[in-house]
Amino acid sequence: MRAALAQALGEEVVALEPVAGGSLNAAFRATLAGGAAVFVKTSPDAAPGAYAAEAAGLRWLRAVDGGLPVPEVLGVDERWLALAWVDGGGRPDEAALGRGLAVVHRAGAACAGELPGGGDRYVLGPLTLPNVPGGDWPRFYAESRLLPLTRMAADRGALDAAGVRAVEGVAGRIAALAGPAEPAARLHGDLWSGNVHAGADGRPWLIDPAAYGGHREIDLAMLSLFGGPRTAAFAAAYDEVWPRADGHADRVALYQLLPLLVHAVLFGGSYGGSARRAAERYV
Repeated sequence: MRAALAQALGEEVVALEPVAGGSLNAAFRATLAGGAAVFVKTSPDAAPGAYAAEAAGLRWLRAVDGGLPVPEVLGVDERWLALAWVDGGGRPDEAALGRGLAVVHRAGAACAGELPGGGDRYVLGPLTLPNVPGGDWPRFYAESRLLPLTRMAADRGALDAAGVRAVEGVAGRIAALAGPAEPAARLHGDLWSGNVHAGADGRPWLIDPAAYGGHREIDLAMLSLFGGPRTAAFAAAYDEVWPRADGHADRVALYQLLPLLVHAVLFGGSYGGSARRAAERYV
């Protein structure tokens, strides 16, 4: 890896030290000969094109004027992704996160399912899903996200027959459940609290995206699922920029169904039961 990084970055790598990372990748701090630090992630289980898709997503989010800061992509290949190092440790500014996230969402996408790197397959870590872009968000959510993940979870024994029926029931009613029609938002796509990195000054940075065009309540629902910001400051700052649609609180579990199914496929355990209970609220 040192040799590949040095070739890609044009500078010798004098140190490569493991650092804390996510559950799907190994992470390293690379120190270059000139003293610069680089964050590197790698995984033998990454799907083909996973790091190229993530790099495209990072650039797409980074391109939003007035949005949230995003690390610069320094190099990428099939085996690893290298980013500019961002020191952390500050107290996260939730109001800044709310405002910035609303700006990113409002920057928009061409349609539901737009992928910043193009193509017809959506890569999320080691998973690959069909991706058929179009103007109909409810249909896209059902056919390109919920139903493929349901089949994967059932095939892996992570979702029982009752859970399959419940999610299929949601898919059948999705046009009535999905909420008012909105322009496609520019989504982070994997926005749990661990993918918001607080810089040393408290500024929130977006990391580890699985970006695409879709409904903004997907990001908001996932952010509240795994210990994300639920403060009045976050919500008020978000709504100042782009007020949430009527009934959004009633759709939180509907849009948490997506990350719950992803976790059921990847990790099993209790996630299948959580996905079933979320779906059963709507059928």
